[in-house]
Amino acid sequence: MAISDLDMFLRMGAAAGLGAAIGSERQWTGRPAGLRTHLLVALASATFMLVSTQFVYYQHYGRDDLVMVDTSRIAASVVAGVGFLGAGVVLRTGGGIKGITTAASVWLVAAIGLAAGSGMYAVAAATTGVSLFTLVVLGHLKRRVRSLVSRRMVILLKETGRNRAEVLQRIEACGAVVAGVDEDHNLRRKRCRLTLDVQAPDGLAVEAALVRLAELPYVLRVKVHRPVE
Repeated sequence: MAISDLDMFLRMGAAAGLGAAIGSERQWTGRPAGLRTHLLVALASATFMLVSTQFVYYQHYGRDDLVMVDTSRIAASVVAGVGFLGAGVVLRTGGGIKGITTAASVWLVAAIGLAAGSGMYAVAAATTGVSLFTLVVLGHLKRRVRSLVSRRMVILLKETGRNRAEVLQRIEACGAVVAGVDEDHNLRRKRCRLTLDVQAPDGLAVEAALVRLAELPYVLRVKVHRPVE
């Protein structure tokens, strides 16, 4: 059934507004894809859905023309195509990955746009509400519940025989816990690289550990990787 231009504009406006709501949260938290990206993805998805369901009514088919229309193809292509856009906001930082949640939100607003474009306002609004609850409330709860901050420390030092034990002792003396240790020995240059997964009550404990490590004469370099969100 053909719908009016006003109804199509309403569906497009609903998709843009709901997508902007999720994009505002992402932009407020400083994520790679913000308000404009989410709004455009949702609006584009709604437009694709409207085209897939309404384009047949704008064609001038003859009375005896055989017309077969599969309205699901464009929507299915949107789901696959938005995956490439979401991959663009996923970044590799150090030893981890950043941007997974933002990529998921970009993919989600495509679904919201498709729902709004098909006239399923209740589904689109409910999805937006659950999404905002997940991003805002659960995100805030995650930050409050997480009592320890995680860091990956890469330490380059000279081989002295007892250096590893002293390094670990100094880090733990600052209140941090070493959860994992990897060693890479260069026997010719007599160098050792320690990769430590460290958990500390706050960032100050990590900074204190850096000060303590700097006092050791055989420590050549220390690199600290930030935690991945």
